[in-house]
Amino acid sequence: MEANGSTPHSLVPCSSDETIRFTADFHPTVWGDYFIENYPLPSNLQKSEACVIKRIGELKEEVKSLLKNANDDLQKMELIDALQRLGMAYHFEKEIDEILNQIYNVHIDGESLHVVALHFRLLRQHGYNVPANVFNKFKEVEGGFKATLRNDMKGLLSLYEAAYLGILEEDILDEALNFAKVHLKSMESQTRPPLAAQILDAFEMPLYRRMGRLEAKNYISIYQEDEGQINPVLELAKLDFHMLQSIHREEIRSISIWWKALGLAKKLTFYRDRMVEGYFWTLGIYFEPRYSRARIYLMKVIALLTISDDIYDAYGTLEELQALTEVIQRWDIEAANQLEEVSKLYFLNLYNTFKEFEDELAEEGNSYRVDYLKESIKEASRACMEEAKWRDKGYVPPLKEYLTVSTISCCFAVLSCASFVGMGEEATKEAFEWLTSLPRIIKATSSIFRLLNDVASNEFEQERNHVSSAVQCYIKEHGASVQGACEKLLGMIEEEWKILNNECLNMTAMPKSLIMPIINNARTIETMYRKSDSYTHASTTMKDRITLLLVEPISF
Repeated sequence: MEANGSTPHSLVPCSSDETIRFTADFHPTVWGDYFIENYPLPSNLQKSEACVIKRIGELKEEVKSLLKNANDDLQKMELIDALQRLGMAYHFEKEIDEILNQIYNVHIDGESLHVVALHFRLLRQHGYNVPANVFNKFKEVEGGFKATLRNDMKGLLSLYEAAYLGILEEDILDEALNFAKVHLKSMESQTRPPLAAQILDAFEMPLYRRMGRLEAKNYISIYQEDEGQINPVLELAKLDFHMLQSIHREEIRSISIWWKALGLAKKLTFYRDRMVEGYFWTLGIYFEPRYSRARIYLMKVIALLTISDDIYDAYGTLEELQALTEVIQRWDIEAANQLEEVSKLYFLNLYNTFKEFEDELAEEGNSYRVDYLKESIKEASRACMEEAKWRDKGYVPPLKEYLTVSTISCCFAVLSCASFVGMGEEATKEAFEWLTSLPRIIKATSSIFRLLNDVASNEFEQERNHVSSAVQCYIKEHGASVQGACEKLLGMIEEEWKILNNECLNMTAMPKSLIMPIINNARTIETMYRKSDSYTHASTTMKDRITLLLVEPISF
């Protein structure tokens, strides 16, 4: 949500006092009223919803039978892998957990690199701490990986994907990644589809870090060309994607109507209107039907945080921001009347939206959840205020000091808290206490967000009066070049992913259903910020991705 990317900056005078404001010329919304006016969107499926639901139920039973009656562990693992990549694993959580638990308690067998790497990756993804030394058998006595593996494209691809589940000081996985990358690249032109397409996708983004919904849409087209594809699995994948897309379209329509009724996009012309892009973000965090309310709550928070970000980042003067921060700390609706008009409008909508959450959750006895969200917002606003002071003083802090503040101001912790608010009973008071204590998993993912964003948008953000990014901080502290600083920060991101992986292997205090939104948020951030800030610059790649998930029907 960071407003770090900008086209040429503008000096915008406030209509009341001619205050000079350094704001960015953000492009207008790409979508407008599209999801209100185009409803329902067209479909390639010529069946009633009742028929689709009935058929999905039948296919689910067939797939459960396939999982139960698979001939061996490899067949089970490959089916689980396909179900996960096709975005359908949520239908078979119990069956998958039972199979993986059984396999974990049996020694990983087989001489095949593909078998061992697939077992390793799937088990680690599910929190099983499989030791990395299972790959020792593929190394020569003197240490390097065996030369005979260089032409095993399927095995190398599996090894490449498995290596991204590594933790700190697992040198064998660093070595495995380099070995797999070199030899996959050398054989890339000689590989036939669908394996060739999977290798290209892996180099673009490792499987473990991909946004699930985009991977599902992409993998359906790969899986249907695979000689080993299973018809009931493919049919279920297409029908399930269709049904989920229908649910998501209804949600985006509802949110679009809410957003238009608020009228903020017309009143606040300086900020990024990225409501649809924000909804895309929520789909990366959780897409399943049971999280419908949670998505809508989270989307509303993202929309309001975007306004806050643009006020603190560019629009507000230091005096105005100090006043806004104080009102947020007090959470005082009366005091808001003393704010500058833009700040007042933002806080009133924030206050009213949170009040709506409280009223709805009170019926379940869960209104306390909003208190945690308020405290998270307060902490983020204090960090944003500190950055605004740095900006106006021209202060470039050491990287460590910068990250202490900016990993809070990036609002990953706020987003994580907001993602819990609309969830079911698994989001307990204890879960909120844990989350808002900023455990290591939140610190790692916050660092990934901040560093990715700063590297991706470094060139653009300095075109206007903006707080220094991690890139500038590193350059000043170490005398590095821009390229050298970016390479160092990208290396730090890899380290944080290893810390995140380790946290997931040692996470016993919280259920998987609460850990997955945090991991999925990190994946979505990788998707949106790895090469550029596609949340801010949303008219190209982001538009295409939203089209894939919410506009383009699945082909039957």
